[in-house]
Amino acid sequence: MTAQKPKTARRAATMHDVARAADVSAMTVSNVFRQPQRVQEETRRKVLGAAAELGYVPNLSAGTLAAGRSLVIGAAVPSIRNSSFYRYVTGLKEGCDAHGRKLVLMLADTPEQEREAVEAFIGLRVAGMVLIGNNHLAETVDLVAKAHIPVVESWLAGEGLDMAIGYDIAAAMRQACRHHVQAGRARVGLAMSPDRASRRFRDRMPVFVAEMQAAGLRDDLIVEVDEPHGFSSGPQALDALLALEPELDAVICPTDVTAASLVLECARRGIDVPGGLAVIGWGDYEMAAALSPALTTVKPHPFDMGRGAIDMLTAREEGVAVAASVDTGFEMMVRESA
Repeated sequence: MTAQKPKTARRAATMHDVARAADVSAMTVSNVFRQPQRVQEETRRKVLGAAAELGYVPNLSAGTLAAGRSLVIGAAVPSIRNSSFYRYVTGLKEGCDAHGRKLVLMLADTPEQEREAVEAFIGLRVAGMVLIGNNHLAETVDLVAKAHIPVVESWLAGEGLDMAIGYDIAAAMRQACRHHVQAGRARVGLAMSPDRASRRFRDRMPVFVAEMQAAGLRDDLIVEVDEPHGFSSGPQALDALLALEPELDAVICPTDVTAASLVLECARRGIDVPGGLAVIGWGDYEMAAALSPALTTVKPHPFDMGRGAIDMLTAREEGVAVAASVDTGFEMMVRESA
């Protein structure tokens, strides 16, 4: 029996292989994958065709770009269960596509998971990182500082570790409170997330207290829900608030999920919304306008936050002056529930 010769290992196709096959320069190949807007469409198609034929995949690790910069941007998000974060991630992705970058996304529901995500991003030598808010462990802050990698904290307007993009949460809560007060509501409750360390939720309660005091109303109708993104949170909030104040006539919820499930629970109990109880949500999820009654809610601009975060990182990389904080604004979507 004749022994088979070992197969000769084939090397992976390189940028120079693609350049030769497409009869262009290696720089043109690089631009096709890194900055496609700089390349004519006919040339781009020729290069992509040669790359597909050769099975070429660009190296996205550090050293791909001039000066050893990476093409990869890492983003940690706590959830993709609601449409706000879906729009946020879409903004991140479209920003990366526009700038010729690649997005690596990691879920981080806790500060510990966020630290692990940051460690992974640093290990991947990413060009920049996008984090949510400023509820970070001290070890995470130390890692970020020592890595010297640009960071944008999103859903956060104001002072951040490096750069920040978001909206004025205090102003949004102020507007929600005043909407109830101006409508003549006299017993307003606030449902809170247990995650008070996060500014996305933490900044709301002191504004609520101040606004209720200014209106001469009770400022202690505040309860926590176990899971603000779960449909059990609405009934839980309603039970807890009614135990504090049986004549409750208005509620501000931490998310639209809590608000929607609270509205559904009111329907089950025969409580008229908004006649007997006015409800304001937060987030303007897709369900908000479809609910009956349609949900009055605070609308941030998550797509703009995601896209803007990538714009900030790439501008920093290119040496363009970047504002330390960008405010993407919010809207009060007044519908039927309040």
